[in-house]
Amino acid sequence: MYGIVNKAIEELVTENFGAEKWALIKKRSGVDIDFFLSNEPYDDAITFQLAIAVSEEMNMPLSSVLEAFGEWWVLRTGKEKYGALMEAGGNGLKEFLLNLPVFHNRVLLIYPKLTPPEFKITDVEDNSLCLHYFSKREGLQDFVRGLLIGLGKMYHTPTIIELLQSRNDGSSHEIFKVSW
Repeated sequence: MYGIVNKAIEELVTENFGAEKWALIKKRSGVDIDFFLSNEPYDDAITFQLAIAVSEEMNMPLSSVLEAFGEWWVLRTGKEKYGALMEAGGNGLKEFLLNLPVFHNRVLLIYPKLTPPEFKITDVEDNSLCLHYFSKREGLQDFVRGLLIGLGKMYHTPTIIELLQSRNDGSSHEIFKVSW
């Protein structure tokens, strides 16, 4: 993952719990990188080491850490660093989600070494749709749930997110039903 992801984890921790807590988390993680460069790719293992260390240090389930981080990514990192890109995604939650399958094409212009996930939208109704999430990375379904929660908040649209299918259960990809 790119350094901006690891920087966002650091920002989430330091803003909510302080620099001292971040120092403890970094030590616990075993990650010995002093600072992350936003536009440089880093091994995915570093990001997971940091997330696991947050989970352990904060005594929170890893799923809760990833969900909180997904929400933070949308509401803080996305809006602050990529406001125009986020706004171009749509005028409301439904429109943004319908445009999500092509969203990462624009992100690839910024981060050419990115290995983005793929999204497919099915079962579109007036107040719900199914989001299919395909990724080479495992273990990020709670992060995606957090992203969806963050998008709902960004668009001031209360959402209900149900996981209908998961790779944890032997499926080929995750399917989230998003209702509003």
